[in-house]
Amino acid sequence: MKNGQPVDGFMGAVPEGKVREFLDKHVQALAGEEEPQAEEPEALDPAVQLERLQHAVATDPANDDARFDYVKALLAAGREPEARRAFEPVASKAGTSRRLDALARWLDAIAFAKSHPNPADEDAKIAANRRDFQARFDRARLLIAQQRWTAAMDELLEILMRDKAWSEDLARKTYIAILEIIEPPKVKVAEGQIPPDDPTVATYRRRLSSVVLS
Repeated sequence: MKNGQPVDGFMGAVPEGKVREFLDKHVQALAGEEEPQAEEPEALDPAVQLERLQHAVATDPANDDARFDYVKALLAAGREPEARRAFEPVASKAGTSRRLDALARWLDAIAFAKSHPNPADEDAKIAANRRDFQARFDRARLLIAQQRWTAAMDELLEILMRDKAWSEDLARKTYIAILEIIEPPKVKVAEGQIPPDDPTVATYRRRLSSVVLS
């Protein structure tokens, strides 16, 4: 969002550097045994990395973890139509899989943002009534569509601090979905050691626990 308006429509043009950063965190874990060849220029190309993820899904269509990461990478790259097609075979599992539920909520946020092009509407509602939880939730969905993850979680926390169970726990479930989306794969460590937590994920997990348990 810039000056109160969404950049380049509902999501904005995702910078190539951002896409590459996202894929660099995920492609090695998602492409199975294949080792990334970072020394080769083409290995740094987001399109090449996405091809590797696509290959992982094509090789094992029943692997929901691989599909989750492939759809997530497509959405991070702003390739929504392809992401929807890749998600369709597992859409019915969203009710029983936290990771697939997270993708469904991301896709829902993108669809919502397309039909709500003026974020100032939600801002005005919240300014008039800080307990307008629907407006806060809608603003969080707009932020999700723009991949502004921490800002979206901050908005959801505003709801949870005032009403933990609002709308059948919708704010908490959406918050958890964001954590699923932004958490990178665990790094490999020596046997007996514990992989370090991603600092952003760890911070927002603590914030959620503090609010929910208060």
